[in-house]
Amino acid sequence: MNGRVWGRVAALAITASLSLGVAMAPAASAAAVTTLYYSSSGAPDYLAQIDQGAANWNAAVTDVKLAKRSTGATIVFHEVHSGGSYTNTDGHGRGQIYLDTSQVAEGYDPTRIAAHELGHNLGLPDHYSGPCTELMSGHGPGTACKNAKPSAAEAAKVQSLWVNGFAAETTARTVAF
Repeated sequence: MNGRVWGRVAALAITASLSLGVAMAPAASAAAVTTLYYSSSGAPDYLAQIDQGAANWNAAVTDVKLAKRSTGATIVFHEVHSGGSYTNTDGHGRGQIYLDTSQVAEGYDPTRIAAHELGHNLGLPDHYSGPCTELMSGHGPGTACKNAKPSAAEAAKVQSLWVNGFAAETTARTVAF
């Protein structure tokens, strides 16, 4: 083959490579999903409710997903028998959640409590004066409130907090249901 033919072959190869790169660019720029692992083994009386609370978040957001894991979890549930439900968290995927059995005995919904505390680990603050339709209103609406799903605004806030995946760890904080 002469030099002119090799030049054309090289040009075609470069054009093909560039067109493949352009075709792949949108997929390469798609946001990655951050997976957070939780363990519910420390709250054996509420396994199904914790799983449902995580499923509610997974249905509401796409940038972050909660997955159950028995070891190596960064969000860990514990069952306590007084003092109220609360979480110690960095607000970005790491925390210890304490689910109070006495609050459940009073009539508070355990799925709502679990989902609410997971909301803190996803970065949301309490909003006790909010209506039952807001998950982060916690115990504010009373025992009649059984809503365990985040509102559209709460889901949007979590989406914005996790669009870039994990961020630098912030100061740990304690928040209560």
